[in-house]
Amino acid sequence: MNLAHNTVLITGGASGIGWAIAERFLKAGSEVIICGRRPEKLEEVKQQYPQVHTRVCDVGQEADRLDLLRWAIENFPQINVLVNNAGIQRRVSLVVATEDWREHQSEMAINLEAPIHLALLFIPHFKHKPSAFIINVTSGLAFVPMARAAVYSATKAALHSFTLSLRYQLNATSIKVIEIAPPAVNTDLGGPGLHTFGTPLFEFADAIMQRLAAGEEEIGYGTSEYSRNASRQELNTVFKTINP
Repeated sequence: MNLAHNTVLITGGASGIGWAIAERFLKAGSEVIICGRRPEKLEEVKQQYPQVHTRVCDVGQEADRLDLLRWAIENFPQINVLVNNAGIQRRVSLVVATEDWREHQSEMAINLEAPIHLALLFIPHFKHKPSAFIINVTSGLAFVPMARAAVYSATKAALHSFTLSLRYQLNATSIKVIEIAPPAVNTDLGGPGLHTFGTPLFEFADAIMQRLAAGEEEIGYGTSEYSRNASRQELNTVFKTINP
């Protein structure tokens, strides 16, 4: 994938992995659009990089996704890359069922419903481009779940499955489908302080962008690269390690 000369829309692009990807596309010479739920975070990015385009959007809401499509195509008809990055991770006990079901629904909507719907929304536009990309950000937990984050892990496993099928169905088109499966990365996913043990953000982002540029379709890093290629027996061992 040529990282330059694209117009890239990144969901959840104001912080964490989303922003690290956005910044690298920007520095490579692409036009970058980021969206997110928090206006203040988008404004922080805008202050640092005035050339970045921003849009307040809750991708967990169908109406917001439809508005995002209309706005993006109307204002950036050259758009040819969609990065489905927005995600939330909640760690809850399924034994003590005190969580409101709407919290689980929100997690599923943002992590799974949104990337599937956005992919389907943008495909008709992308099919007319000589080169287009749908990039889904899953997780190493798509291959081996963390029991404390059961819903998150399940949504990422489902998104991995969808990505494989989407790639197959779009094989004869100009649209390439790419999966990025991060390991634990030092971001605020799930809440501040939960991933301080993880891979440094910039180290991870630099590595995956190099592999994007090399044309790889499924990209892991560190522990997620191991899990992505592991046997069933090896995955069972990893499961016991992360779920003591």
